[in-house]
Amino acid sequence: MIVVHASFPIDPEYREEALAEIEDLAEQSRAEDGMLDYRATTDVEDENVVRFVERYEDEDAFAAHSKTDHFTEFLTALSDWLAGDPEILRFEVDSMSEVEL
Repeated sequence: MIVVHASFPIDPEYREEALAEIEDLAEQSRAEDGMLDYRATTDVEDENVVRFVERYEDEDAFAAHSKTDHFTEFLTALSDWLAGDPEILRFEVDSMSEVEL
């Protein structure tokens, strides 16, 4: 499984536009083959930071996502919305289990 955690600082001027597009991106991404989960949320400490948590079955699913129209359109728009450098981390996970609180 591949897990991606990405953080994007969004210019407050473009926040509403960005959030609408991100909501659409997340919905379309969750429908992709090989997508286990795809979530986007705003940071509770900084409402202008959007964080993504993405889980893919494998490398093929990850590669296919990066070629979709909705993702490439998001990347094009993202350059106008950014207020700083994004942080994108990729993890290759061999196993996963739920944690009880």
